[in-house]
Amino acid sequence: MLEDTPYLYLAGAGVCILLTNLWLDYTTPNLKSIPTVGPSGRLTSFLGVYRYLKNGQAVIQEGVEKYKSAIFRIPMVDKWAVIVSDSKSIDDIRQARDEDLSFYDAVNDGLQTEYIVGRDVTDNHYHVEVVRSALTRSLVARFGDIRDEIVAAFNDNIPSKPGEWVSVSALETVMQVVCRTSNRLFVGLPLCRDPDYCDLNITFTMDVFIRGALLSSMPAFIRPLIGPLMSPMSSTFKRTEKHLQPLLVQRIEEEEILGKDRPDRPNDLISWLIDTAPEDERNMSSYIKRILVVNFAAIHTSSNSFTQALFQLAAHPEYLLPLREEVEAIISEEGWTKAAMGKMLKIDSFIRESIRFEGLGALVMTRRVAKPAGFTFSNGTHLPQGTFLACAGWSVHHEANIYPNPMEFDGFRFSNMREDGAATKHQIVNTTTEHLAFGHGRHECPGRFFAANELKAMLAHVVLTYDVRLEGDLPGNRWFGSAALLNKDAQVMFRKRQV
Repeated sequence: MLEDTPYLYLAGAGVCILLTNLWLDYTTPNLKSIPTVGPSGRLTSFLGVYRYLKNGQAVIQEGVEKYKSAIFRIPMVDKWAVIVSDSKSIDDIRQARDEDLSFYDAVNDGLQTEYIVGRDVTDNHYHVEVVRSALTRSLVARFGDIRDEIVAAFNDNIPSKPGEWVSVSALETVMQVVCRTSNRLFVGLPLCRDPDYCDLNITFTMDVFIRGALLSSMPAFIRPLIGPLMSPMSSTFKRTEKHLQPLLVQRIEEEEILGKDRPDRPNDLISWLIDTAPEDERNMSSYIKRILVVNFAAIHTSSNSFTQALFQLAAHPEYLLPLREEVEAIISEEGWTKAAMGKMLKIDSFIRESIRFEGLGALVMTRRVAKPAGFTFSNGTHLPQGTFLACAGWSVHHEANIYPNPMEFDGFRFSNMREDGAATKHQIVNTTTEHLAFGHGRHECPGRFFAANELKAMLAHVVLTYDVRLEGDLPGNRWFGSAALLNKDAQVMFRKRQV
């Protein structure tokens, strides 16, 4: 029986390929007029799928170089993805209405959110408006808390002594700092410092990303069977409930007794959700799930972005002194305030350049054609309903016609541009067809103002407080499909600053 095992695996793989092809015949839009990277045959295209899963960035870059500004397609497990990289097509996507190009359908494609976090969260996105409006409005008033938690979190996670170097896991340390700082605004003290509460949010963040990506790499007809089994929501909810339920009960009772207009009402995510939730969402379960989902959004992108910036700072010690001088000069005049963050051009530029240079993935601004009549780009290219499309973000960020010497890290690239007259265009929160890290248009990242101020405050604290260096070579990203995966084991060395 054992000697037959390899043949059983081959037979199983053959059945999966056959079923996937039959599925594609019925579900995939006709895109034969769109040029292809790699083979386009029904079976041979699976060679392209393997290449994409192994290194999606290389496949996408091959298409950008081969077809220049033309629209092309690449094979994914259960669909063709149409890719654009020219500014005009990107702007067409930016201007498109939701009923023409669906953002949320594409997000579900990428992370299978309907299974991983549940339809009750994905079908109603009111928490997005909470982040876009209430969180952003609160940054000035709550900046002191952001600063306080950053200082405490770094002190707790980097036990360095004067004159001694200590080596820490970069990503793990940064995730702790980001989780605590974010939750200082979400749920406040003392819960934001609870080790189990922080651990469950970090674990949930990693689970959603990894399990969603794995489920997306499986054929679509298998997902309804496997998807519910892969969701971390049920187990995480029970763990989270122990922490949040007593706090939520207290807060809801205070709302009923004291009202919303009291001067000491907490200015945090719990209050914002209570203010915004529709009638059918005003319950304990919904509040807990929204807090988990907002944590996922806050922790994943900010942690990866800051870890990459930290690697670059450690690899390029020549930036430390000018960054430190900028921070010291501005803090001496403004103090630790949001206004001070706005004046730190070099800090802003260093983070924006790090995001440009490495990035979170090869694809951004993903959409699915929702309109029955399809969608037509300004160059005449027509896509039928159901087509999945995206912008080649990594390729745009490494285009020599846009960024001179794009394969070189230039920490002050954007601050130099701002000094040349583009005062606001090149700041970190600004989105353009040339810098797509936060997306562009109506679905640009709603939390980017919070993220930018958090990242800048963290970097400002690091350059004032520590000397940093790498333990080895600069860690590079690994790729799974279009996702850039950080080296979670990479270390950064910290020492209390010497001068």
